[in-house]
Amino acid sequence: MITDSFDDQSDAKINPQINEDAPQVDACILTFSHEIEAFVLHHYDCKQIASFRFVTGSTSIYCFDYKGKTFAFYKTYVGAPACVASVESTLSGIKTDKYILFGGAGCLNKEIARGKVMIPTEAYRDEGTSYHYAPASDYITVKNAKIVERFMKENGIPYVTGKTWTTDAIYRETINNFNKHKAAGCISVEMECAALQAMCDFRGLNLYAFFTSGDLLDASKWHKRGKAGEKKGSQHDVSHFDIALELARYIL
Repeated sequence: MITDSFDDQSDAKINPQINEDAPQVDACILTFSHEIEAFVLHHYDCKQIASFRFVTGSTSIYCFDYKGKTFAFYKTYVGAPACVASVESTLSGIKTDKYILFGGAGCLNKEIARGKVMIPTEAYRDEGTSYHYAPASDYITVKNAKIVERFMKENGIPYVTGKTWTTDAIYRETINNFNKHKAAGCISVEMECAALQAMCDFRGLNLYAFFTSGDLLDASKWHKRGKAGEKKGSQHDVSHFDIALELARYIL
């Protein structure tokens, strides 16, 4: 069974290539949005310092200086296996133990406003990747949630905390599963958090995560909650990169 897949007794056949000579950065910021990637490249003095290649093509890792600190930045992939593999691939190109993840998530509570920041405290492991990095359990603790919450509070950014449901199958978020996870305290559904936290724990990395409340599942029918092309409050809202960047400074 997938829940029996964690193995810390033998070596992996393939391991991430850790490059001790890679450039040191203070933290690495991940986005899923191609529009935010374009915004950052246009508005910051970015330079490419590394790249990694999947069969889908090459992914560039950039760095830029901001208020006396140096940050890496790249566009990651949607879904637990690819997102986790992308972070492990950065180990050959940069040196840091701090990763900031932000992106859109489905909302399981209609009382949470669209665009509001959601901070995951635990992630339900409804995916396969995390079981290769941590012993089986229903949830994994998002260890740095309190730090992210403190940052939001000190900076007056409206937020809500709660559990998240990490799934592999966006088209199998069934009514029964929605009801179960909402009743258990989950406020969001996304595809990466549980796996990324498990991998970071395994590799000795620090994850700092927050989500943007997007489409609504807590309704009689799925509700997109946003007009076509509207950016504000969506996963393409560049103001959320500003939050991620200031969070990166804060954790240092």
